[in-house]
Amino acid sequence: MMSAAFGRALILEVWSGHQTANEVPSDGLLPAPAFQVVARRYEEQSNTLDRLENELAKIKIHKLRAEVDIIKKAKPIPPRFPSLIPVDLADQLNCDVIGIEVRPIYRHADTNEDLPLILQALKRDFNVALQRTFFTFVRTRTKYRPAHYQMLGRRAIVKAVWRIDKQLAEINSSFDLLLQATPVNADKEWKRFSRNKFERPPVFRYRPHAIDPALLKRQLWDIRVEQVEDPTLQHLFREKQKELDVQLSMLGNMNRPGFLLGSLQLYGKVDSQLLTTAKEFLSRISPHSRERPKPKMLNAREFAEYAQLEIERYRQEFPGFEAKVDIQSNLSGLLVSHGNLLVGKNLKISARRADALLAHEVGVHSLTYFNGQAQPLKLLYSGLAGYEELQEGLAVLAEYLVGGLSRPRLRLLAARVIAANSLTDGANFLEVFRELKDTYQLKQRQAFNIAMRIYRAGGITKDAIYLRGFIKLLDYLRGAPLHDLFFVGKIALDHVGIIQELQRRDVLQEPAIRPHFLTTPEAKLRLTQLAQGLSAFELIERKRS
Repeated sequence: MMSAAFGRALILEVWSGHQTANEVPSDGLLPAPAFQVVARRYEEQSNTLDRLENELAKIKIHKLRAEVDIIKKAKPIPPRFPSLIPVDLADQLNCDVIGIEVRPIYRHADTNEDLPLILQALKRDFNVALQRTFFTFVRTRTKYRPAHYQMLGRRAIVKAVWRIDKQLAEINSSFDLLLQATPVNADKEWKRFSRNKFERPPVFRYRPHAIDPALLKRQLWDIRVEQVEDPTLQHLFREKQKELDVQLSMLGNMNRPGFLLGSLQLYGKVDSQLLTTAKEFLSRISPHSRERPKPKMLNAREFAEYAQLEIERYRQEFPGFEAKVDIQSNLSGLLVSHGNLLVGKNLKISARRADALLAHEVGVHSLTYFNGQAQPLKLLYSGLAGYEELQEGLAVLAEYLVGGLSRPRLRLLAARVIAANSLTDGANFLEVFRELKDTYQLKQRQAFNIAMRIYRAGGITKDAIYLRGFIKLLDYLRGAPLHDLFFVGKIALDHVGIIQELQRRDVLQEPAIRPHFLTTPEAKLRLTQLAQGLSAFELIERKRS
């Protein structure tokens, strides 16, 4: 049937070889991956075989590159097995037959037990090599003309995928780490801190846990991610499972040293290049930078009403945009949780910053949440592993595209990097507060807020990712456009290729709605300038001029 429909078919038989003693290094380390490709008619199949050889040779396991041998004019069948299809029948049916013997490096040479992590890595890379080979076969030996090799991937998703996706999303949605780690008494502690002339560190209080981290961990590791045969989806699920494990450990270690250790696993330390960039921002931007003339200030109720109008605009375009605005007395500032905008009761912001904050909070954080909800995979709204750096980079970019990334705001993002670095260097709350206030001349309340965000719950380095994510995004935009897929859900920059693959396989759809801040002529002009190589420092110079 396939030969009749496409002009030719390919049968690929894969089998495990036997690992001999001389193939196992004497030091007990892993041998290099190796493949023997067996073909009866090399000349006719040369395009397919050359591509297969090249793709298999790219596979590296434990930094060892694969060895590939092509065996010509031999029967492509494993030893002691009959042919899948007789030679004359294969010729009659216009059917190419290729065999691949795989060195079993994924199996322990002495015990014959599988090495699961090696097997996962080998399967994932082997799958990509085969997909690219099939693409060459299809384009050169059949009538079919797919546009991309990933279009040949699986389109039918088995029930196990949806079940595991749902289980991971439910655990993710059962808690909000950042909300849990946000003090409920920040305003009161600021007043006490200032009354004590900034000499006694604040004592922050937090919301009680609504879940038991240990029990959730048990549920988490009961999820059988290994049952997912699709290598791409299994990779996403394993990443998320490990990230949730770290987050739950952090919840169980609030106000203990383990909380900061978990933060370093999630967000990393401040590297020397980012620290240098942050210091340069602080030196180039005067601490006396202010908005001129003095702007009107909005209180929490006024800002909430303004935000509700923006949410209604999105809801008219996409009814699934069900964000709510909630003013909370135990919150300082703004926070998006599960797509909803939470506004601190004592919030006061410049009216000129309102559009930038809405682009940041609603146009990125809420929008990617509800776009993710519209996708078949629930992890797209709860967030793929490591999504926050790109999220915050996009959010800062949104501020710039609406003309609201002010010089004081850039200075604030740089100061957060300084504070995160000081935290990991061992400084305490008072030392960081004084460094920000005296060395970098931040206002007292601003220095307090930054220190509070950095030291909350035992220490968290998340605030460094705003500037880091923005700079990485600027670097990306020099060579590539701002894809709509960035808004398909909550993803990391490393997931761009994976999301493109899943879209080509019709597993994921296009985003349900695009951010409003991308539609204005001013935003399009600014994106064009970024594509031409405008750096973060040049943003400062343009604002000065």
